[in-house]
Amino acid sequence: MKYFSKEESSWMYYDWANSAYSIIITTAVFPLFYKSAAMKAGVSAADSTAYLGYTIAITTFILAMLGPILGTIADYRGMKKKFFAFFFAVGIASTASLVFIPSEQWLLLLILYTLTALGFSGSLVFYDAFLIDITNEERMNNVSARGFGLGYIGSTIPFLISIAIIILAQTKTLPLSTVTASKLAFLITAVWWGLFSIPFFKHVHQKYYVEREPRIVRNSFKRLGQTLKHIRSYRALFLFLLAYFFYIDGVGTIISMSTAYGSDLGISSTSLLIILFVTQVVAAPFALLYGRLAEKFTGKKMLYVGIFIYIIVCIYAYFLKTTLDFWILAMLVATSQGGIQALSRSYFAKLVPKQKANEFFGFYNIFGKFASILGPLLVGVTAQMSGNSSSGVFSLILLFIIGLILLKFVPETRADALDRANDKNVGQSDINFPIMTHNNQDIP
Repeated sequence: MKYFSKEESSWMYYDWANSAYSIIITTAVFPLFYKSAAMKAGVSAADSTAYLGYTIAITTFILAMLGPILGTIADYRGMKKKFFAFFFAVGIASTASLVFIPSEQWLLLLILYTLTALGFSGSLVFYDAFLIDITNEERMNNVSARGFGLGYIGSTIPFLISIAIIILAQTKTLPLSTVTASKLAFLITAVWWGLFSIPFFKHVHQKYYVEREPRIVRNSFKRLGQTLKHIRSYRALFLFLLAYFFYIDGVGTIISMSTAYGSDLGISSTSLLIILFVTQVVAAPFALLYGRLAEKFTGKKMLYVGIFIYIIVCIYAYFLKTTLDFWILAMLVATSQGGIQALSRSYFAKLVPKQKANEFFGFYNIFGKFASILGPLLVGVTAQMSGNSSSGVFSLILLFIIGLILLKFVPETRADALDRANDKNVGQSDINFPIMTHNNQDIP
């Protein structure tokens, strides 16, 4: 792929923008800030990790229940951008508000974190669904992977600025407390996220939609009911979602709880921040590599590779003892976390009926979010029962294995099947595709 259109580039830049939240709030600075606040309040390491897991579970449950309903409404003309803007605004405002929460108020921090996560994850439901509006099926793997690659590269800049401020504050080079330095990181995240989202708002528009009709909400529920009623017509979609439910559970849990896990192992905050920074740098080229390799070997085969690497991660995590071990683990994760997410997004986008993209990405969200409930709960309960966080991470291996097995039964996408057909010099008549019109009607 030699160039990207203005729409493709603007869409990808939202990955660049929101990845600051992913690394600073979800993975790095906020979990450490929260762990420190909980420790000062007398909460044990295992309990504070469990409470963070429970909070993530509650947040994802709320959004999972809203996803398909809001997605169905957003399929109407002009609604997709409005829903995106709403969740984007909630995310930006609540992230900036973290600056004003006293550091000793660990419970209040978790409550506000819930709002930031709702805004962030909610905007991604509609952002992902815009993929079908800004590119064609043959370019989706590369565009999606390039978005994740840009995200990793972009996230390193605010992250590097943030950890530099925190480290300089810790060494007394800057006349700031560590608490104030961490809060500056939250402010930097909100500003970065908002600033680089501007191209998306200017150039990305909804092209596939259902025409508006009276009683939008009521009719949206009816359309959602029709989809569920004719679920057998979408067998490939829901079989993929079932596989996705399991393997993305482990991916999301490892990403969101990695710093809390590292802290429980006794790894210093400074070391964790540096490791996470390097992980972002390493993940960027690997995300792009997954996109390129998917063009050669198909997206499905590259998903197999990513899941297998995560199985190795779970096994290795069980024996983790030193900072060097955590470095090795982080680099293993870096090779595949962007690729597996990018290809899952593009693989699903190729399967969905375009005029129902938001509705189906709502289901994509609900499966991903319900999976994110199971993983953190599993880690939290296991950590409390065993008193050892490593046991919780190791238990995630079962989810990856189930996801791998289910993925084998998912039919290939139209683009992958065509590539395979061309490689084997077979006729297109040998491949059975669903029929889709280019207007607002889909034929099962």
